[in-house]
Amino acid sequence: MPSPPEAAPTPSLQVIAMHGWAGDGLGWDLLRQDLTAPGWHWQCGERGYGGRMPELPQWAPNGRRVLIGHSMGPHLLPPSLLAQAEAVVLLASFARFLPPGREGRRLQTALDGMAAQLAEGPDEADTAVRAQQLLQAFLVKAAEPDPPDLLPHGPASRPVGPEGRRLLRHDLERLAASEDLPPGFPTDVPVLIVEAGADRIVVPETRALLRDRLPHAQVLTFHEAGHCLLQAPLATELRRWITGTLGP
Repeated sequence: MPSPPEAAPTPSLQVIAMHGWAGDGLGWDLLRQDLTAPGWHWQCGERGYGGRMPELPQWAPNGRRVLIGHSMGPHLLPPSLLAQAEAVVLLASFARFLPPGREGRRLQTALDGMAAQLAEGPDEADTAVRAQQLLQAFLVKAAEPDPPDLLPHGPASRPVGPEGRRLLRHDLERLAASEDLPPGFPTDVPVLIVEAGADRIVVPETRALLRDRLPHAQVLTFHEAGHCLLQAPLATELRRWITGTLGP
C-alpha cells in the first residue's frame, strides 16, 4: 500500500506583511528572503494599485502571528486581521498622518495636489501616464537619500489603469482622514516602531505622535534612512526583535 502523504509542517511563526501607498506585495521580496527562517511562513497583502490582483492574507490556525506594516500598510488591513496579531512591526508608519498645525496644513495641500494628478481625464493613455509620473515622483522622494533605482519594480513601473487610480485616490482620502491607529490595532501586544530619521514622507511631528500613542513600544531609529529604509539592516534587526519577543 502506498504511504500516506506527509502532513505539511506546522509553522512556528507566521508573518503577514502589508505594503503602503503606491507599493505592492513584490516589494517585500528581498526582506522576505533575508528575514525568513525555517519554520516561518510569510504572506503579503496586495492592495492592487498596479494591476496585480488584490489579496488579503489570513492567519492560519497555528503558529505565532507577527504583522509587519510599512507606512500606510496597517491602515489597509481589516480590523479582524489586525486584532489577531501577537506582535507588530511598524516600518516608517504612523497613527495619524497629518499632524495638527502648519505642518499638517502643508501636507494636506500636498495630498490635494496628488489627488488632482490622479483625476480622470478625457484621454485614458494620457491619464494613465500622468498617474505613473506622480507615483515615480513620490517614490523618488520616498527613497531619498538613497537613489530610486534601488527600489523594486512596482505600480510605478507602468502606466496606471483606472482601477489602480481609483484605489490610489481612495487611499489618499483615507490617509488624510487617519486620526489614530487603525481599527483593530492590538495595543496590548509587543510593538516595534522602526523610524527613518531622514524620512521625507512621515514627518517628525507624525513620528512623535506615534511614539506617544504607543508608549510601551520599542523604538529603533535608522538616522540616515529614508522612508523606504532601502539600505537599513532591517533583516538583522527584525529577526533579533521577533525571535527575542516570540521565540525562534
